[in-house]
Amino acid sequence: MHGWIILDKPLGLGSTQGVSAVKRALRDAGYGPKLRDLPKVGHGGTLDPLATGVLPIAVGEATKLAGRMLDSDKTYRFTIAFGTQTDTLDAEGRVIATSPNRPTGDGVSHVLSRFTGPIDQVPPAFSALKVDGERAYDLARAGAEVSLASRSVTIHSISVDAMPHEGPIDALDCVATVSKGTYIRSLARDIALALGTVGHVTALRRTRAGLFTLDSAISLDKLAEAAKGRNLEHCLLPLRAGLDDIPALPLSPGQAGALRMGQTLTGIAASDGQHFAIAGDTPVALVEVSDGIVRVVRGFNL
Repeated sequence: MHGWIILDKPLGLGSTQGVSAVKRALRDAGYGPKLRDLPKVGHGGTLDPLATGVLPIAVGEATKLAGRMLDSDKTYRFTIAFGTQTDTLDAEGRVIATSPNRPTGDGVSHVLSRFTGPIDQVPPAFSALKVDGERAYDLARAGAEVSLASRSVTIHSISVDAMPHEGPIDALDCVATVSKGTYIRSLARDIALALGTVGHVTALRRTRAGLFTLDSAISLDKLAEAAKGRNLEHCLLPLRAGLDDIPALPLSPGQAGALRMGQTLTGIAASDGQHFAIAGDTPVALVEVSDGIVRVVRGFNL
């Protein structure tokens, strides 16, 4: 079992719990009598418990690509409710600010254009970022004042899913594609403030993470059903599914063996950049090509 299981994460489930669900499914499907005997499992990008949608779970050798998935762009659908701001910036938190002001359609169109491209963003106090070795959300829950530094992120696109009718707007449905490290809750907070009010996220769904979309995602019920029916491999996308955005580099058996031993290849006719090295149908490594020289970035033990 080496590849990807894409969960359609339900509301209330944390990313780590999603990993545990896949481990249980592997055990139920007979891939190991105990959890410690199972293939490695890891997630490719944290998703808040109050968010739903695409959560890539790497299995076996695909875990070596989890970091690449963390760096990928993500697409979200989310709803901003105007008039109240919470300490968590979502519907779970305590109200800390209110405003009677509501935006209009013209105001929204003008403001959203200011949130496209590189922006500076302060992450939520209730986040998994560490402050002096402690998780920010642990400090916030304990009542400590959490001050996080602003960070640069990129909003590749943001639009209104359906602009409300004329008049004051109480809630706004948006779609955004963003770079790694972007917090939608912070984006919603900042949009509301730019509109002269306050706001928080009431619904958040990730529809794409890197190359993976909801089209390939399965529910926990479907996952459990496949595990009990010993058909879990039908839910598994191949390891190469996480690398479909880069070209393949076919290798001879001798070249594949050299890479597996940590050697470099020279005189390879391939464009510079990352490639997915394969020997026949077997993944060998994620490699970097530069001036005809091939070096291993991540080798696969297959």
